[in-house]
Amino acid sequence: MELTTTDRPSGKQAKNPLVMAHEQFDAAADLLGLGEGLRKLLKSPARQLIVSCPVKMDDGRIEVYTGYRVQHNLARGPAKGGIRYHPSVTLDEVTALATWMTWKCAVVGIPYGGAKGGVVVDSTKLSLSELERLTRRFTVEIGIIIGPEKDIPAPDMYTNPQIMAWMMDTYSMHKGYSVPGIVTGKPVEIGGSLGRREATARGVMITVREACRYLGRDLTGMTVAVQGFGNVGSIAAEMFHDAGAKVVAVSDVFGAIYSAGGIGPHAVKRHELEAGSVVGFPGAEPISNADLLELDVDCLVPAALEDQINESNAHRIRAKLIAEAANGPTTPEADKILRDRGIFILPDILTNAGGVTVSYFEWVQDMATFFWDEDEVNSKLERLMSRAFKDIVALMDTRKVPDMRTAAHMLAIERVAKATELRGIYP
Repeated sequence: MELTTTDRPSGKQAKNPLVMAHEQFDAAADLLGLGEGLRKLLKSPARQLIVSCPVKMDDGRIEVYTGYRVQHNLARGPAKGGIRYHPSVTLDEVTALATWMTWKCAVVGIPYGGAKGGVVVDSTKLSLSELERLTRRFTVEIGIIIGPEKDIPAPDMYTNPQIMAWMMDTYSMHKGYSVPGIVTGKPVEIGGSLGRREATARGVMITVREACRYLGRDLTGMTVAVQGFGNVGSIAAEMFHDAGAKVVAVSDVFGAIYSAGGIGPHAVKRHELEAGSVVGFPGAEPISNADLLELDVDCLVPAALEDQINESNAHRIRAKLIAEAANGPTTPEADKILRDRGIFILPDILTNAGGVTVSYFEWVQDMATFFWDEDEVNSKLERLMSRAFKDIVALMDTRKVPDMRTAAHMLAIERVAKATELRGIYP
């Protein structure tokens, strides 16, 4: 399951992620000269479903959990997006994440719209059987709007391939036959794709490598700090290490560790599996998650929650390059501060798009019942991510856009707007 940090470096109220998503949209829409009607349409979610999920607990009690599924936009294809289990899940957060998914799919050129789902629950306090019952009930409740041609869920924070397997089985039992294409990120044994587990981290790595080429920097020897040592952060750290970069700090929900001489992320992962945390890794000093963000490194990889870099700490960020492996880790106010300070940001809707891209590959393989080897998956991912990076920097350079985030949003919004105009409004 994805392990993330929940503390806010600023110690203040987190910014509403939907407000962030709308501010980013408006900045790009202004530069595109988008009309007021189209703006309203592209900001508005197509569907927002709120469900109650009663679950019989192991001790016989009945608990009722609130769940959400939001479909933001369907102009370019069926909705696509993860399911997260977390106590802080809100409708606004899920709507923001669905919005970002729309732009993410459009940026890399895959034929999906954005969706997201979530359940308000601390899943770490549930037994495996309780987790299964919650998952199956949630699947039934949102079953009225999901389907392999309508809306395809995937893993996200505190969900994993096993949870996707339960979702697939539940949906299939109601259909009366196996429907592997209903979810992605599931085990390979039941229609999952090779390379999916590493896909988001691999996309981060590809994007950073392309940025190094664009900026004339060398990945070899680059110092890297990774906030969040879950599936994405830990694999990204290992990939940076294997590529010759020096990972000097990593963190999880319990704290962070730092070593100027470098930390071997493969060894840290073994320690984390045994000890339950990266904290206490031999030869590294403990630091806070807030301190990790402010380290003097070449590349900072936020791979945790939203609103980690904001106006209260942006002026202390010393990384030269920020690669957003998480969704919405940087607020619009922080964006401006960082841009003025010359810090290059690789935006989330590009940087972490490797996961949804290989989810698309998985869905294609499920629908065709024909599966690819891992080299083919990775090769296709490399091609799409590299092309998306080049498309964004080309737009940024030709239109004199001040930063990659705005350029990425312009590219995505333009593609979705064009699809919307071509299809028209029915009736």
